[in-house]
Amino acid sequence: MGVAAIFKKELRAIFASPVAYVVMVVFLALSGYFFWGFLARFTFYSLQASMNPALGGGLNVMEFVLGPLFHNMSIVMLLMMPLFTMRLFAEERKTGTLELLLTYPVRDGAILLGKFLAVVVLLFCMLGLTVTYPLLLLAFTTPEPLPILAGYLGLILVGTAFLSVGLLASALTENQIVAGSVAFGALLLVWVIGWSAEVAGGTVGRVLGHLSFLNHFEAFARGVVDTKDLIYYFNVTGVFLFLTLKAVEARRWRA
Repeated sequence: MGVAAIFKKELRAIFASPVAYVVMVVFLALSGYFFWGFLARFTFYSLQASMNPALGGGLNVMEFVLGPLFHNMSIVMLLMMPLFTMRLFAEERKTGTLELLLTYPVRDGAILLGKFLAVVVLLFCMLGLTVTYPLLLLAFTTPEPLPILAGYLGLILVGTAFLSVGLLASALTENQIVAGSVAFGALLLVWVIGWSAEVAGGTVGRVLGHLSFLNHFEAFARGVVDTKDLIYYFNVTGVFLFLTLKAVEARRWRA
């Protein structure tokens, strides 16, 4: 039993549960509402600009529709990702199946990677369903593809970082509600921690600003890919997966 077996097992469990479908429906409903709102605003300003060309110089579909949409989608993901991860380890700890799984000839890293890849696939499915939004824009305008791809890259990176935090929370407790609450609280804190940067000032302010999920996502939402933001999300995901691995290994030794 390796990564592939764990991955298939978790994927079957995820799609056999109504939680995945409910979360995706709620996510699509909220993101669809935001898209409609931003598109309606863009259409209104476009109609005004058609009557007064002087008002249309700053109209940009990325700035008025897709940028705000990507930003709001990331916030909704912050709320939803803990629901994807809260059962992955917590449920198995509660039922005792994790101890049984740890007795199999499979590395702890394979268990972690299999579970992580399963929820990443779910993340891709959820985001893939939103591709209809930029496609609908083709009926009104001609959005540039590269900024859209940058926005989706940012959503994937921030989503995987959210999942890695959720996995650690799930590995530390056997209660799914506790795991989900801890993950949500931690994600929300790291999301808004940059708000204190200006008040703190100096080195502390720079550190707080660097730690903020929000600060590193803003460039992606504008359609810009910055190397430092890529490195940040890779590091965050890697660190939390490493900590989760250590938590699982500690459980093996106690078992």
